[in-house]
Order: sequence, then C-alpha cells, then structure tokens
Amino acid sequence: MQIQLDNLVPVPLRDKIVQRSSDIWNRPVAFTPGSFTKIKAPSGTGKTTLVHYLYHIRTDYTGQVLVNGQPWASYSKGAIAGMRQEQVSVIFQDLRIFEQLTALENIELKRVMNAQAYCTAEKVKEMAARLNVTHVLNQSGRTLSYGERQRIAIIRALVQPFQWLIMDEPFSHLDEDNANRAAQLIAEECKARKAGFILTDLDHDTRFAYDTHYNL
Repeated sequence: MQIQLDNLVPVPLRDKIVQRSSDIWNRPVAFTPGSFTKIKAPSGTGKTTLVHYLYHIRTDYTGQVLVNGQPWASYSKGAIAGMRQEQVSVIFQDLRIFEQLTALENIELKRVMNAQAYCTAEKVKEMAARLNVTHVLNQSGRTLSYGERQRIAIIRALVQPFQWLIMDEPFSHLDEDNANRAAQLIAEECKARKAGFILTDLDHDTRFAYDTHYNL
C-alpha cells in the first residue's frame, strides 16, 4: 500500500504553517512501504491532524493524500472501510477506548472484525503478558489508568492485519520499562508483516531503528 502527500496543508493551520519550514506540510512526500518513519512534531504544528488525514477521518486540507496513487476522496466508503480493516491500523492520541466495555472486549472488537481472525486469543494473552496488562483484561475501560489504556490500545492495533501502523504519541504515559516493552512488540509485529510504521511524537524517540526522520 502506497501512501503519498501532495502539498498537503491543513486549512486551520495554514497561516501558521506558511511562516515556518516543514518536511511534511506543503511538500511532496512519499512514505516507503515497510519502512519505519519518525515525525517529530512540536505542539501546535498539526501532529494529530496529520494522523487524522492519513486515516481519512478529516478532510479540511488543501493538497492531497494519495493512497496507491489515488486521493482518498476517490474511494467509496466501503473501500475505505476495507482498507481500515485490512491495511491500515492506527492508535489515536485520545486512544478511543470504549469505557463501557472491558479491556479485553476493546481488543476483541478489532481481533474478530474480519471473518478470519488475524490473531488467536492465545496471541492476545501473550501480548497482554508482555505489556503487563493481563490483570486488567476483565476490567471495564472506565477503570483503566491512562498508561493501561495506552497498552490496551497498542494491543488492539496489533491484532488486526495491516500494511501500515500509524501511532500518535503511543508512549506518552508509559514508564521507560513499559515503553520499551511496547516498542519491542510493535517492531516485531511490523517486521514480521513487512509493514510500514509511522510514529508522531514531540521528542526524538530512539526506541526504533527509523529509516526516515521528518520534522513537521
């Protein structure tokens, strides 16, 4: 799956963007399939906005986001839903944990959304053990700490098939040990699938062997 940006500029941030240099905004950018990409983004430069554009849940921009050479707008709703189920997985900054469901039920939403589950239930348990969240799997999302929510959201993103994994500040509330555990699991899963990885964050994350660095 090819992802490219063609002179993309968020309309709400246009005035701010034209006053500063960026490796992403208002430029041609091609993300290489299978590569690890870090996008360092100071506060207020549109980090979360970019993630929303890549996943096509916001369209308030000029320029284009091209998927396999075609703009998002050219795809039907069904085609986009299929891509989100099979080709693109994402962790949003706000995590989007359903509080009325248990942690495990939140994960299962993604694991069983396809006719053929990509991951087994045993694999989920293994991931939970590696990220130290086995003890919260049967707790409601409402009771989870933010760090626990982040780890559940990471597992949920990994249990579906994907060619691209996009994460927006996925380790912001994790201590160093848990962040490193999560990073190792993410790297293993991406490499096993030959999937591309895009991480946006405020700092110089060094947990992954990045192929490309951008400043937003």
